[in-house]
Amino acid sequence: MKASVVLSLLAYLVVPSGAYILGRCTVAKKLHDGGLDYFEGYSLENWVCLAYFESKFNPMAIYENTQDGYIGFGLFQIRGSDWCGDHGRNRCHMSCSALLNPNLEKTIKCAKTIVKGKQGMGAWPTWSRNCQYSDTLARWLDGCKL
Repeated sequence: MKASVVLSLLAYLVVPSGAYILGRCTVAKKLHDGGLDYFEGYSLENWVCLAYFESKFNPMAIYENTQDGYIGFGLFQIRGSDWCGDHGRNRCHMSCSALLNPNLEKTIKCAKTIVKGKQGMGAWPTWSRNCQYSDTLARWLDGCKL
């Protein structure tokens, strides 16, 4: 009995959790400090909303969309086939693994490149569905000290 409890505890300590979730206000502060507030006319609330609906504030998130045939990386689930990596267009000129960093520096740089395009934030269908016409965007910054 004691041996199984000790082994279970050791297994828990050795196996990494894999999740690295940032708090809402931490995300807001990092995006603000990275110059996204009103970048290309989009408020910080829009960016925080997008981060939530794309990754639930997980900068290490990787999602494989088998239906549409792409893999999304990081806080904003940036598509590897278009924006990063060794294959595809690599418009952000970086590896996709660079987008999996909690400091968000490369993620912000790539997001700025994306939003400068003709679609703006509409490049993220999730933003169009959940944030674009929301009348509650202000809640994303409630209580945050920027």
